Amino acid sequence: MENKWMRAAVPALLIHCSIGTVYCWSLLKGGIAEYIGRPKGEVEWAFSIAIFFLGMSAAFAGRVVEKDIHKSSLIAAVCFAAGMAGTGFFIQQKSLIGIFLTYGVLMGIGCGIGYLSPVKTLMLWFKNNKGLATGIAVAGFGLAKVIASPIIEMLLGATNADGTLVDPTRLYKLFYILAVVYFIMMFLGHLLLKKPSDWVEVPVQKKKGENILDIFKNKTFIGIWLMFFINITCGLALISQEKDLLHFIGFGAVGVISSLTALFNAGGRLGFSSFGDRLKDRNTIYIWIFSLSIAATAITLFSNGINNAIAPLVIITLCIINAGYGGGFSSLPPLLADRFGMNSISTIHGLALSAWAFAGLSGNQLSAFIVARTGSYNNILYVVLALYAVALFISAFILKDKPIDTKKSVRRHPA
Repeated sequence: MENKWMRAAVPALLIHCSIGTVYCWSLLKGGIAEYIGRPKGEVEWAFSIAIFFLGMSAAFAGRVVEKDIHKSSLIAAVCFAAGMAGTGFFIQQKSLIGIFLTYGVLMGIGCGIGYLSPVKTLMLWFKNNKGLATGIAVAGFGLAKVIASPIIEMLLGATNADGTLVDPTRLYKLFYILAVVYFIMMFLGHLLLKKPSDWVEVPVQKKKGENILDIFKNKTFIGIWLMFFINITCGLALISQEKDLLHFIGFGAVGVISSLTALFNAGGRLGFSSFGDRLKDRNTIYIWIFSLSIAATAITLFSNGINNAIAPLVIITLCIINAGYGGGFSSLPPLLADRFGMNSISTIHGLALSAWAFAGLSGNQLSAFIVARTGSYNNILYVVLALYAVALFISAFILKDKPIDTKKSVRRHPA
């Protein structure tokens, strides 16, 4: 039992494959809106609130995770499962405010603390392959949608010709079932998760008057935060429009492409971060991500691939954007560890994830605003292209500082 797979990789996958189900919202929002009798646009805010609280809870829970991963992983399991069950209850009661509080706030908090809890432990066990370690866990977060989607569709049962459920009560019952299943998975992950026995936490010496938010005065951290924020904003801007975009170009197999892009999302999380382990400077991974994203977006724009309905080109662009979106998540913790050391990595990683909170609000709303005002998907690509160019500039010119010697930040028991 005392090995990196049973004490780090497996529990991380159990936790991340559970909380990643938050991305199955697109399968549920239509049924929820229909059942409670509210517009889809209003119901959509539950997901945006969940992503906001995911990022903010991670930002402010970093010190709790740093001190006690068992407490934080248990809090995550309770909050996520309670939020899932509560969502079912408030769907049954047809209360949109209740859904905002349970799916948005409570599940969001469970997601944020659960996302952060296993990351440092993974990097401690896989100290020579930090990217591979975080890639494994974060790939689980991305694969959750692939795994859970067919299960959710099965539990929801048959639909009528207009897409409504034959048995609408299955909708809230689904949340009760998933609450039990995911609590068991996350609680098992909580029991298994353990830092290496030879690791000793080095207390971080704080200067008088210093607080955790002082990191936002650091040029390197600000650069990483902005780069991460832009990558998520651009990714969500296109991912949120994926289904409508494919319909616009006349491509029918939307479900197949949705699964394909989800696989690229998960593959990017594992592939980019693992590749980063072989590079002298892990920041180079972000230069690759932004360069590939810019190339794919520009080719689609210059060929007018959307209006000309060049389906292969549009699909390739969606796959590349998804891979870079996922790779940005998994490459973040090891990049922060290279720049700031391991001692406070949970706190610093959590604060960096606050970018996810704001991007969760800006990404979806940005593309929706552009389409509503201009009716053009090309205009989304122009904005995304400009943002990726800014992120590439930050990565290439602002984050040139060499990684610290992390060995100086590690203190272990004598052999």
